[in-house]
Order: sequence, then C-alpha cells, then structure tokens
Amino acid sequence: MTRGQVAFGAVLRELRLARSLTIEGLSETSGISVRGIGDLERDRRAAPQRRTIAALADGLALEEPERERLLAAARSGRSSSYRPVGVRSFPRGVDDFTGRSRELALLGEWAGESRERPVVVAVSGSPGAGKTTLALHVARRVADGFPDGQLLVDLRGTHTSPPEPPELVVTVLKALGTPDRELAKAGPGGLAALYRHVLADRKLLLVLDDARDEAQVRPLLPGAGGVLTVVTSRRMLTGLEGVHRLWLGQLGPQDATALLAAIVGPGRAAAEPDALADVADRCGHLPLALRVAGNWLATRTGWTVRRLAERLAQEERRLDALSAGDIRVAAAFDLSYRQLTPEAARVFRLLTLVPGPDASVACAAVLTGDDVFDAEDTLEELVEAGLLGTEGTRYRLHDLLHLYARARLAEDEPADAVERSRGDLHRWLLETAVTAGRWYEPDHGAPPAAWRGIVDLSSAERAREWLQAEGANWLAALRAVSAAGRHATVVEVAEALHWFSDQWIFWGHWAEVFGLAVRAARALNDPSVEATQLNYLAWAVLLCEARPRDSLVHSAAARASAGAAGDLVQQAWSHQYSGWAHRLLGETDEALAHIGEAADLFARADYVHGLLQTPFHQALLFSGAGRFEEAFEMFRRTLRALEDHADRIEPHVAAMTRLGAYGGMGTVLSGLERWDEAVAHRERALGICAEMGNTALESRELTQLSDALLAAGRVEEARACLRRCVRLGPDADPQRVTMARERLALLDAQEDRRDGS
Repeated sequence: MTRGQVAFGAVLRELRLARSLTIEGLSETSGISVRGIGDLERDRRAAPQRRTIAALADGLALEEPERERLLAAARSGRSSSYRPVGVRSFPRGVDDFTGRSRELALLGEWAGESRERPVVVAVSGSPGAGKTTLALHVARRVADGFPDGQLLVDLRGTHTSPPEPPELVVTVLKALGTPDRELAKAGPGGLAALYRHVLADRKLLLVLDDARDEAQVRPLLPGAGGVLTVVTSRRMLTGLEGVHRLWLGQLGPQDATALLAAIVGPGRAAAEPDALADVADRCGHLPLALRVAGNWLATRTGWTVRRLAERLAQEERRLDALSAGDIRVAAAFDLSYRQLTPEAARVFRLLTLVPGPDASVACAAVLTGDDVFDAEDTLEELVEAGLLGTEGTRYRLHDLLHLYARARLAEDEPADAVERSRGDLHRWLLETAVTAGRWYEPDHGAPPAAWRGIVDLSSAERAREWLQAEGANWLAALRAVSAAGRHATVVEVAEALHWFSDQWIFWGHWAEVFGLAVRAARALNDPSVEATQLNYLAWAVLLCEARPRDSLVHSAAARASAGAAGDLVQQAWSHQYSGWAHRLLGETDEALAHIGEAADLFARADYVHGLLQTPFHQALLFSGAGRFEEAFEMFRRTLRALEDHADRIEPHVAAMTRLGAYGGMGTVLSGLERWDEAVAHRERALGICAEMGNTALESRELTQLSDALLAAGRVEEARACLRRCVRLGPDADPQRVTMARERLALLDAQEDRRDGS
C-alpha cells in the first residue's frame, strides 16, 4: 500500500466503533460472519467484493460519503501486488523442477488466453508423471496475472471416497470469502448459480488437482470471468468439452538425467555421469521414480550412483527399491489399478505377455479370448485410466508399469492360465506371420479362401503393414518356439518370410531369423532344407548387414548341403550368392564363374525365378567393368525373359526384377554420359519402388537418381530427391540417408560460395 492509502480494515474498524457496534453486532446486522469481519479488520483477508461491502455498509447504516470512503479503501487494497490471504493456498513446490519446456510454453500461452475468457486445461498422464508438480510450477510462474487469487483444491480422485461436487463448490466459495449467510441463502439448489456469480468478476487461477472423473470436475468450471482452471487427473477426462488437453509422458533422457543431477548435487552427478544415466533409464524416465531414486542417493551419501544403478538393474526387485520414506512408486500404481474394472485389470496384467514393446488390439483379443471390439474398449479404458500409452493403433505399457503389471500377473492369475494365454499369443503371431509372408512367396499369394483371421490380410500391402507392426512380437515368438525345440515351426516361418524380406531389408533381424532356421533344419536332419536356409542366411549377411566376405562362408555351406541332397535349385542359389559377394568384393573372375554356374544349374532345374537373376548379375558385372553396351544388352535380356515367362512369375518377384533392370540400365546410361536417358530409367525404377512400398530400395534409387540429375545439370530436381530420401524414415537404407544429408550440405555450401563471390 502506497503512502496516503488507508487500509480497508482500519476504515471498517473506525466506522464500526463510531456506531458503538461490536463485531458480533455488525455480524448480526450485515449477515457477514464474526470471523470474516475480524479477519477483514486485521487485514487477514483480501479487500472484499462489492456485495460484501454493500452488506457491511447496510449493517453500519452508512450515508453515501461514508459508503464511498469504505469502497475507496477496498479498491486501494486491490493493487496488483496484493495477494489475498487464504486464497493463495498452494502447498510447497519443488525448486528443482526440470524439463517440460513444450508443456510450459503451452500453459503460458493458454494462461494468456484467460484474459479474455475462462480457460480450462486438462493435464493428464500416468501415475508419477508429475502432473501436480507441473501445475504448481506453472501456477507460480503466472500468478501475477491473477490478482484475485490462486487456489488449489485437492479433489482426491484416487482416494476411496473422494468429495462430491457440492462439497467442493462450498470449499472454493469459502476460500474466496463468500459469507456464510450467502451460502445459507443459496441453499443446495442455488450453490451452482452462486459459484458462477462469485467467479464471474474475478481474475483467478484455480488448480483442481487429482480429479476422479468429469462429473466431479464439471460443476467447478466457471462460465465467465478471467479464470484459468488447470485440472490434473490420471484419467484423460475425454467427456469434458471446450478444454485444452495436455498429456504428460515420461521425461526425455537428458531432462531425466538433469532432474537426478539437481537432486543429488552437481558434484556426484559429474563424477558418475554414465551411472546417473543408467539410474534414469531404470526409472523409465518417470518423474516420481526419478525423485525417489534421487532422494535415496541424497540421503545416502556413502552410496555411489553406480551402486544404486546396480540395485535397480534387478527387474524383479526394482519397484521395491524405488521407495524413499513414505513415497513408493508401486503405491502410486496401486491407486489406479484398484479402480479398474475386473476385465480391465485382467487385460492390464495379460499385456505383460506381449513379448515386444507394444501391442495391437488383436494381440489383446488373442490373450483374453475376447471379441476384437470388446478388447479395444478395454484397452481404451486403460488408456483413459492413465495406465496405458497409445500411439496410432499400438498400445504400450511404461517400463515400470510393465513391471508392476507383471507382479500382479504372478499374484492374481493362475500359472496354467498364464501359460495358456502366452502359448495362444505365440501360436497366433507365427501363424499370422506365415499367412502374411506368403503373399510374397511364389506359388502362394493371397490367403486360402478358408482362412479366417482377426486381422486384415486382404492385400500384400496389408500383410506388409502387419508384419512390420508386429515384427518385434513375432520375432520374440519365433525365438521362444526355437528354444522350445519346435523346429518345423521355425523353418515354416522362415520359409514363408523369405520373399517378404526384400520388402524390409534393413529391419536388422533377418540374419537371426534365418540363423534360427538353419539350426532347426540341422536338428531335423534335412540337408535340402538346411541348404535353403543357409542360402537365405547368406543373403541376409550379404545385403542386410553388408558383410560379403562373411556371407561366402554360408553360401559355401549351402552348396555342400545342397550337393548332399541333390538339390539343383539350392546349389544354383549358393553360386548366385557367392557370385554376388565376389562382385561386391571386386573379385570379378570369381564372380563370373559362380554366376555362370548358377545360370547352368537354374536352366537344368527349369527354375524361372532363378533364370531371371543370372543375366541381371552378369549385367552388373559388365557394368562394373565398364563394358556398358554388353551390360545394357543383358538388362534388356532380363526384361525380355520377364515378359516371356510372365505367367510363371510371382508379381512381387517380377516387380523386383523390373526394378533392378531399369535401375541397372540407368547406371549404364550414366556410364555412357547419356544423362537424360539415365534420369528417365532411374525415374521408372523409382516409380516401381513407390508402387511396392519398398522404402529401403527407394532410398537407394533416390540417391542414384540425384546423381544423374546433377550430372544433367538439373540441380533443383536433385535437391528434391535428396530431401525426399532424408524424409523416408527408419525403413530406409541408413547409409543412403546419411549420403543424402551430406550431399544436401555440400550443395548448400556450393551455393553459398557462389552467392558470396
């Protein structure tokens, strides 16, 4: 209060004493409580609103000049620096708040919107995500913009008996200084209208923490006034309309490590940075877990950070270890778990049987035996409860929630039922993988008419999408059946996926898939099958892992097994892969010899798919040796063979062969410096890649097309190709993506030099 201003309480006391009224007497005549008047006179409460002043003036029987004096004193008490006592009721926050820069920016922006209208922000997230901490941190940052008060109301939504809306409405009204007489006059039926009226002329920040559901929150949302309401809840509160939404997940790795460092101190953090990062990882970057781990270290100065990291490395004991004093991470999870319906709790437990990092609706349906639509409803219930994350059509348990759910599975599900569900899931994953993979296998294609599945495999594209989305899961299932000695199943899966592997070259696990199949074939004592799987392994090591020298070991072993079995086709393929490896190693004579052997064996076996490959690889050899005209003719021969045998060639194989031929012809034409023709052939090859959805080969074609375009002087088109390559995503050839970035940087540097000169 500046010099010359008189405190409201002093003016009120002077006027009351001038009329020989006690506080009790003024309370009786005005309807304002004794405690309320006492707090006002002692300046323990904010200067009141107009209706309270009017009630006091009436109770004092003030004439107009004195009314105006009392009102002026009230106005002077509402400076921008004033903080209403009893209304600013935030608990102690944390001084080491870390990260959440995006969320803070959004909340700051939404706080600005509340100058014009009431704004509601629903902050949701899994247990321990730091929702309340974020809300309090933001409240302190924006408090100056809400001079009529900042109030936190604990809705206790995760407790057994949370307060109902009428009780909460009264709590807020009392905190804002609403007289008891007005509350009594409004009665239960008029509380909502009184609430809206009281908030309508206030600039207020209201934090509604730990909401149970929409029904508990909705009556507390103001309809007018400059009120910012921040609602925190483990539930997503999807039934609320006209609200901003903010989902809090785990912190990023850097922010998680920074939070730990802030708690344990910079010295210890700097001394063991790797151990600190390991602790953060084992806390799943979850703020509550990080804070518990940090507090543990902060109170045990004799412990090294590495010691705690090793303690947390034991998964079966990690949740028990994440407790400090009366704070336990598992207890936070318990509160949400106990509120689930029995079916949702069962699905929550069974999701831990999914071997990969995430699950589809179909996975959940197989695990539970439910209809797909019912399974989806249950998964969404878990999402709504904050116990399950979702991205697109995939669902994922946070690492620590996974451990918690696994413990509940062991405690609440019969062991035989668990194994039955696990077996059902593995069987379904592998059977579906076989059906999907056969879309790309010669002599198979679409599923048989009698096939009935719970996922859509109606096209090769749908099959590819499923195989890639569930890759981690069916691979884990394959590992499990391999360990269980189900050798025939392992071979069947690998065989069905061989031709599909061309579509997902840089997945990173094909050598493992075919390696498991080689071991299974040996256990089955079938040299022909062993030769086949060894050839697939040679291909994976050669192309997917770029290790041509190592692949020669596998193709030679395949040749020996195929010879023992009298299998001409697998002998031919072993020569084909050996020739390919020697070509990449620059060993032209050896490559030509193996390709020639392959051509002869494919012809003897009348194996048309192999016969398409040998002229193609011969053309590549000629092209690499600078024999461009011969190479061009061999590529043309490949295309003619494709046309001659069109009715015997599976569409996927035909597309791959056509792609290779047009791409190879583009290389030859570049060697002949016929740039525009080279571009045309490369563009045709690129179009085939796009039609097939083969991102790995598309990345290769884009960089090669950019080379031809640059040579033709078409710089901007080349830039467009390189940018497209960079944007392809994780299924692209990583070396080609790196190459594209480097070439873009080089083009930019060249352009800068030209502009500067």
